[in-house]
Amino acid sequence: MIADRIEENGVVGAGGGGFPTAVKLQARAGTLIVNAAECEPLLHKDKELVAHQAGPLLEGVRVAMERLGARAGVVGIKDKYTDVIAALEPRLPQGVRVHPLPDSYPASDEFLLVHSVTGQVIPPGGLPRDVGVTVLNVETLVNVGLDRPVTHKYLTVAGAVADPVTLRVPIGTPVREVIEAAGGASVPEFAVLLGGVMMARLAGDLEEPVTKTTGGVVVLPSGHPLLRRHGATWPAVARVGRSACDQCRFCTELCPRYLLGHPIEPHRAMQSLGFTRPGDPLVAGTLYCCECNLCSLYACPEDLDPKRVCVEAKAAARERGLVFAGSAQDVRPHPLASARRVPMRRLIARLGLDVYRNVGPLSKRALTPRRVSLPLKQHAGAPALAAVKAGERVRAGDLVAAPVRGALGARIHASIDGVVREVADGRVWIEA
Repeated sequence: MIADRIEENGVVGAGGGGFPTAVKLQARAGTLIVNAAECEPLLHKDKELVAHQAGPLLEGVRVAMERLGARAGVVGIKDKYTDVIAALEPRLPQGVRVHPLPDSYPASDEFLLVHSVTGQVIPPGGLPRDVGVTVLNVETLVNVGLDRPVTHKYLTVAGAVADPVTLRVPIGTPVREVIEAAGGASVPEFAVLLGGVMMARLAGDLEEPVTKTTGGVVVLPSGHPLLRRHGATWPAVARVGRSACDQCRFCTELCPRYLLGHPIEPHRAMQSLGFTRPGDPLVAGTLYCCECNLCSLYACPEDLDPKRVCVEAKAAARERGLVFAGSAQDVRPHPLASARRVPMRRLIARLGLDVYRNVGPLSKRALTPRRVSLPLKQHAGAPALAAVKAGERVRAGDLVAAPVRGALGARIHASIDGVVREVADGRVWIEA
């Protein structure tokens, strides 16, 4: 059975979390939600998969619903993709429907998605399973439905490139080759954001490998403000925030988790920089920050970084056991929540990304890298242990690393045919 091979195939959450899918499907849930919202600006991977890989997607949905014991399946996708929805709906099996979503950010946050689809609010610090729901990303379900080792990754290459495109690439492919497959950078000096522009991280260099969770590669000119924001150091963020925040509350009033009724108020976290110790009750709510970055990159009129302040305070809050002490009945969505959704078009303009083409058609071009590097840690849990040695020949799909028995982790497979050249620095290097 396919359901019995999910762990063997190394399937993990492909939307960014990397949680082992076989473990996630051990729960029971009445509803499976397919997360096709993909709300990061300029990314198109999930929509393209719904359009071009509907067969494996729906097989994955069937398997997941069977494993969960789910009676209902819901595909959450933005309502603007009318052609994709029209093509998908006739193929949906009984019990599965489409739920159109607004073109806003952050529509793909699990908590917001569950509320939009079911009307239920996941309690602060909780999980979708607490309200009888499991959420899985489109590509994750495609990988379940394909029923083979996960060796390739779909991702969108966007921003300052000649040909914005969605590609299927072998895991471990250097970012440099992915950019070249999109026609190369359209500017002479550039840097790269991995994952998206809101919740991204800066690529250390162009030899960084694509992993199971890389959903986007965004190229930006070296002087772009987003690069500066993502590259800011914590001492600088804290110093400027302490001196410049005027407590306008915009960060809180647009925070999607605050609007959902959760005890998170970014403006109070900013206040804590000057008036409390990290971890005091004033910042306890930072534990429930979803790190969407909307407060820092959109809401704040002074270019401060409330998100980073919330993230830095999380560890201290956990150490002191500062958790939500209320009940689920105390959590009620803000009456203006739907009116405060941030339109994607407005967000793109605010970020200075409206100069780039917002397209990403799926390419049939096959990338054939000469060398790949497979990180042993590209999933939630412990790093996998290498199962191969230098000099061994492998074929695409062969097991090269596996988690310790009983530990949370995922198997890793060769993504190209070749020879293992080295096992070092937490990676398995394979040369074609």
